[in-house]
Amino acid sequence: MLKVMGFAASLREGSWNGKLWEVAAQALDAMEGVAVERRSFAEFEMPLYNPDLQAQGFPQGADDFKEAIEAADALIVVTPEYNASIPGYLKNALDWVSRYRPVPLRGKPLLLMSASPSMMGGNRGLWQTRIPLEATGAVVSPRMFGLAQAHLAFAEDGGLANAELHEQLVELLEEFVAFGQALTSAQARGQ
Repeated sequence: MLKVMGFAASLREGSWNGKLWEVAAQALDAMEGVAVERRSFAEFEMPLYNPDLQAQGFPQGADDFKEAIEAADALIVVTPEYNASIPGYLKNALDWVSRYRPVPLRGKPLLLMSASPSMMGGNRGLWQTRIPLEATGAVVSPRMFGLAQAHLAFAEDGGLANAELHEQLVELLEEFVAFGQALTSAQARGQ
């Protein structure tokens, strides 16, 4: 059983990234051999990273984020794009968890997705988000999913309005699950 923990790295209620994460989570729920843990990024509240604060002890939000990462076999992060880059609060959370030893992201299969009202679908931000994740040792899937024109992309039932796009997302998730299963199996065998 592959335990997949995911969240929308958005603090806004009703965010497009949150909606995309829910579509993905429902697709994962329908797959055999997958257990999905839905988390809210808002629950991992932490101050701006400062080595002086770290010297006094890690904040509870950082501890909680670390434990959630450690409990998962694979991760899905659905992130907004801020100024063609990673949101500051997500980068801050990664800065905090990168200070734990061992680094909890090391060796974790990770899929990046984004929803944006732009025609780019958040792709510039996805590429920027890969950098700190790969630096912390996460095994980021080479494929990413950017949902363009997110403000028009969702049907009234919350799913994706475009059936072909939904199928592309499901195929990507199936590929990621196979990737995550293969990687965690190899790690368990010590390869």
